[in-house]
Amino acid sequence: MKLYSYWRSSSPWRVRIALAWKGIPHELVPVHLLRDGGEQHLPEFLARNPVQQVPVLVEDDGPEGPFVLTQSMAIIEYLEERHPDPPLLPRDPRARARVRELAQLVNSGIQPLQNLAVQQKLREAGLDPLPFVRGFVTTGLGALEQRAREGAGRFLVGDGPTMADLYLIPQLYAARRVGVNVDGFPTLREIELRCEALPAFQRAHPDVQPDREPAKLEG
Repeated sequence: MKLYSYWRSSSPWRVRIALAWKGIPHELVPVHLLRDGGEQHLPEFLARNPVQQVPVLVEDDGPEGPFVLTQSMAIIEYLEERHPDPPLLPRDPRARARVRELAQLVNSGIQPLQNLAVQQKLREAGLDPLPFVRGFVTTGLGALEQRAREGAGRFLVGDGPTMADLYLIPQLYAARRVGVNVDGFPTLREIELRCEALPAFQRAHPDVQPDREPAKLEG
């Protein structure tokens, strides 16, 4: 199994946590999103994902050739079905639905509005992307804080990590990168601290990835 990833991109980070949580052996294949205009635009990567995004999961053990899967949520749900223990989705249908709701709030309601392609387009139009991005991130995290406060346990849903927490942690990191003060979201911060204490989350962190770059080289 191979995971095409960029060290500080939110979407592959979520998958890295899932792989570490479930103890699934895999090879990490770095894809630099900035070098020489971005390796995600190269023909060999486009053949795997025409949307030009990471993550991409590739399994080579299929009878019909490699199985290629894109989009973090599809990948995590696939890993959950193939490797159900330890779980990232609760058994109770309502709890499962809440996990998916909170994950989608990040996946659809926050992250796409801050991503690299959006910021590049705004710069090309002569606009500073940061006020735009900060506004959407702050609003989205406010909604996530409210929904989490209504039903969180020690983690976003219940007392163990779920797929929702895999979406929370990279999003808080990204929020800080664009200058959002996350101290105003105390429920999310408390859960973040609990996640950061877990080895699977530590192993997936950008700072320990093999393609992590010195600060002076970061884009």
